[in-house]
Amino acid sequence: GQSRKKVSEYGIQLREKQKARRIYGILERQFRNYFEKAERQKGVTGENLLRLLERRLDNVVYRLGFANSRTEARQLVRHGHFIVNGRKVNIPSYLVRVGEEIGFSEKSKKSPKIQEIAELAAHKTVPAWLELDKDQLVGKVVSIPNREDIDAPIAEHLIVELYSR
Repeated sequence: GQSRKKVSEYGIQLREKQKARRIYGILERQFRNYFEKAERQKGVTGENLLRLLERRLDNVVYRLGFANSRTEARQLVRHGHFIVNGRKVNIPSYLVRVGEEIGFSEKSKKSPKIQEIAELAAHKTVPAWLELDKDQLVGKVVSIPNREDIDAPIAEHLIVELYSR
């Protein structure tokens, strides 16, 4: 067979970053901003980056089982289906803080599509840093996620290496 050129270190790092961007559905500029923010925080930059990405409202909605994909979560957020601490938030990148509660808006609760999603959410397991009241369909961020609670197939150190070039 044809031998392929060994992928460069840069290529490996780039691929990892593109994968992370694809998973979370984020454009380069915004991704870079998350990285810079992660770098300024105490602790391990790569882990900080993942923690920020995980706390995006669209991702939290997805992790709570309120959507079948992050793309769907993003759209539901955009269309004003969610309230955070009682206020409507339609910004997918909204960073959910510890203690904040996420639920469906009143009008959304009446929608058949949302009721269907609610049924599904009741059977999902949520990560340790989130809490879900399956009766009220309200989720809550109970802590900042630990690296081991983040179920994303990402080697974040490669992304840090890429941006540190």
